[in-house]
Amino acid sequence: MISSNAVTATQKTPAIKLEKPDSTTGWQVHQLIQQSPPLDTNSVYCNLLQCSHFANTSVAAWQGEQLVGFISGYIPPEKADCLFIWQVAVSPAARRQRLASKMLQHILQRPTCANVTFLETTITADNKASWALFESLARSLNAATTTDVLFDKTQHFNGQHDSEHLLRIGPFQPMQLSDDKHPESI
Repeated sequence: MISSNAVTATQKTPAIKLEKPDSTTGWQVHQLIQQSPPLDTNSVYCNLLQCSHFANTSVAAWQGEQLVGFISGYIPPEKADCLFIWQVAVSPAARRQRLASKMLQHILQRPTCANVTFLETTITADNKASWALFESLARSLNAATTTDVLFDKTQHFNGQHDSEHLLRIGPFQPMQLSDDKHPESI
């Protein structure tokens, strides 16, 4: 006899789907970043621009209807061979699955990044998770890293924010895959 309190079936967690964001993703990105300290929250308008103007170099990670990850990036106008990663956000529910690493690789494999041989980002000295993520990426790309202070706590932030260190990875071989081989679910 089975108790009426027994669970008869296990709910399967949906796969995480990676895709380009669009303007309708902006509000959810804003909410995810607010729930992801120590990330700086930007205005919703900024997140809308990230999801529309920079969609080709950004990625949204969906688990069912839930946004569980987001990376914003862009190719600086005067550095066509460089992808700059602005922010990486992963919800607590999706951590410890290497999601951030998979999202970075997803962006680098897009046709938009066919000429990208360098990746840059800024990280505060105490953000151990970000340092580990990008150092791991550099190892997987077999690429060198350099660091330097880009925005100084005193000179640029009036003492209100820790210094941002520019981490530069590269050169590395472009990772472009054809669209039909580009992984969408992980």
